[in-house]
Amino acid sequence: MTDVPEFASTSLASAFPETPPGRRADGVWRGAWRRFRRDRTGTWAMAVVLAYALLLACTGSGLLARHWQDEVAVPDAPPAFLGAAGDTGIAPQASVAASAAGPDISDVDPLAPRYREWNERAARDHAQAKPLTATLPFGGDRLGRDVLAKTLKGTQISVSVGVLAAIVATLIGASLGAIAGFFGGRVGDVVEWLYNVLTAVPEILLFFAFAAVFGRGISTLVLIMGLTGWTSQYRQVRAEFIKHARRDYVRAAEAIGASAGARMFRHILPNVSHVILVRMSLLVVGFVKAEVILSYLSLGVATDQVSWGTMLAESQSELILGHWWQLAAATVAMAVFVTAFSLMADAWRDALDPKLRGQT
Repeated sequence: MTDVPEFASTSLASAFPETPPGRRADGVWRGAWRRFRRDRTGTWAMAVVLAYALLLACTGSGLLARHWQDEVAVPDAPPAFLGAAGDTGIAPQASVAASAAGPDISDVDPLAPRYREWNERAARDHAQAKPLTATLPFGGDRLGRDVLAKTLKGTQISVSVGVLAAIVATLIGASLGAIAGFFGGRVGDVVEWLYNVLTAVPEILLFFAFAAVFGRGISTLVLIMGLTGWTSQYRQVRAEFIKHARRDYVRAAEAIGASAGARMFRHILPNVSHVILVRMSLLVVGFVKAEVILSYLSLGVATDQVSWGTMLAESQSELILGHWWQLAAATVAMAVFVTAFSLMADAWRDALDPKLRGQT
């Protein structure tokens, strides 16, 4: 029997690394998870993202920031570490109680006894009310609302809008890109025509136009961004599917009878998933920024809701008076989430990159 040349055996060993005895060969996703855990930065970033997810669940269920609209402090109350700006609190208003003991005008107005009764009831309510505090952990806004509670509730809305819109855009863009890149022909031409129509108009102008037509609200923002922001995902996925559809492993799968769906989603998709994840992370960041801009221009969330965008809009007038804590709270919350999400997405990209799979 003819011996295999040494260089050939070396190349075959590097192409097909031997699985250690007693351990089952890793699948695509299992191996990616094992490589991801070795990235300390990505692991910590994922922990921060999961902490934000837990925060979203707590605020959405009402365990946190349920009473963010309550006026619990004096207007523009400073953070606790800066100390009180003036008195330690505001006593219950005495003007209401004084109005209860006014002159008797029952001869002129038959409802005067009712007025006196209403005023006395209002005085009792104010006497039982809790005095407003002069400081809060993260300060208060111009209405005396807790900035910390507003930040928690704003995080829920802004992150939910960004992530949900990115998921919608990724599903649309990846599906259309896979179809156009794999099949091509007239199907690809139709999808490419739709892509060219949407990209002919700047994305932010599409956001403004749809927001002005459909109104404000979380669901409206998600649909607007998802239906108009899938083009960048589509472009990259289409290029990757065109490249991989002609490779030998896909042709081999076709030769053994694999269907088009199996070739697209079982063979090609795992090899382009790192591209989809990176683009999705960029979409999350971009959609969070878009929500901030739309809410800043009063085209985003409703007036009875709060987000990072509305907090930044309110802080514009507060900065003139030197009240910076609402701006700092919204900025820090947004910067931490965006940075952690980007680092986590980069780590997952490296773990799923087929070029790096041999480096175990």
